Amino acid sequence: CLPRFDSAACFAALLGSRQNGRWRIAPKGVVSRTTRQYLGDSLVLETVFETADGAVALIDFMTIEPSNVVRIVEGRRGAVACQFELVLRFDYGMSIPWVTRLRTGYGIRAVAGPDQVIVRADVPLLAKDLTTVADFTVNQGERIRFSLTHAPSHLPLPDAPDPDSALTEAEAHWNEWSDRSTYRGRWQAPVRRSLLT
Repeated sequence: CLPRFDSAACFAALLGSRQNGRWRIAPKGVVSRTTRQYLGDSLVLETVFETADGAVALIDFMTIEPSNVVRIVEGRRGAVACQFELVLRFDYGMSIPWVTRLRTGYGIRAVAGPDQVIVRADVPLLAKDLTTVADFTVNQGERIRFSLTHAPSHLPLPDAPDPDSALTEAEAHWNEWSDRSTYRGRWQAPVRRSLLT
């Protein structure tokens, strides 16, 4: 939901199908194991995919100010071929945006009525059947970064976040926020996670 949590969704596949909007990043091949956890006492979500070729972590979070969605694919072991699929549909899937490439770097600008979304990537993005796609390989120790920024469509392109700095800032912000909790009882971890949520 952009620009606010109570705005109309642009990724509503959970309520319908992929045609209602989704942003999928995952290995191309068979995934043998998937694990998810929040990093520390933060709202930074890490999903680890294990395949026959290796393992990658998908790190998802929103920046603190302004609100951007950042996704980082980090190679943990081996070399894993991955796919990126972005189906942007505003108004809960009813509005298909007009999509153009950015003039510099890898990325797109998607406009639907009063809304624009800018997606920037470390890899080339391609158009296919009203969907933005990419195929890329992540090697151990390598990071491939993506960001999504919303702005009113009549304004210039918003600045891109620095994904690595934003990750450090988001983790620090949420861990500092969690440290304000004074509860030290038996259920400390579940209480902190409940407060964060």
